[in-house]
Amino acid sequence: MRTGTPRALGPVVAVATALTLALVPTTASSADAEPAFTSSVQRIDKQLKKRMVFSWRKGCPVPRRDLRYVTVSYVAFRGAVRQGELVVHKSVATDVVGVFEKLYDARFRVRRMRLVDDYRGSDAYSMASNNTSAFNCRKVSGTSRWSEHAYGKALDLNPVQNPYVRGGYVAPIKGEAYVDRTRLRKGMVDDTVRDAFASIGWGWGGTWKKAKDYQHFSASGR
Repeated sequence: MRTGTPRALGPVVAVATALTLALVPTTASSADAEPAFTSSVQRIDKQLKKRMVFSWRKGCPVPRRDLRYVTVSYVAFRGAVRQGELVVHKSVATDVVGVFEKLYDARFRVRRMRLVDDYRGSDAYSMASNNTSAFNCRKVSGTSRWSEHAYGKALDLNPVQNPYVRGGYVAPIKGEAYVDRTRLRKGMVDDTVRDAFASIGWGWGGTWKKAKDYQHFSASGR
């Protein structure tokens, strides 16, 4: 279902806008000092259309008018509070915000959260960068079937700490250090994460039988 991890990304990662990736000035050192969780849900405007040249194209199963640009606060690996960005289907936007509010309150760590367009729409590049992402108009690797991401109703969380595993194949490669799920470490999917997604009816790829997609959550469970 996944493509192999590339050797290098080059300058593409630097494309992200200053607005969406700005560091919130306050670094949380205690519960009392934490900035409040913030979020927004917006339509895809002209500026976003220009950014989404890799993730959306004519022929995609969902028109752009049915997608929403979502921003949410998250706690980065070193404890700083950042603002992340995702694109999801309008029907799940509010639910997704609610999930990340729960993860924020639990201080679950997220490495980064950028549109997959900052990686030229490459799932492999995005995973290698440990990027949390959602919408991407692509097929399931090796098939002619649309991925759940192509509908804006799936999300991949911390791909390095939560890799895709099928037999001896692991993606991304750095995820090999996290194949053993008996010892939970920072950024790995735990009960808090599973419960947050289960509360909106989303299934987890970590329960699949033939493969384990530990990063993957979706409305359909596929």
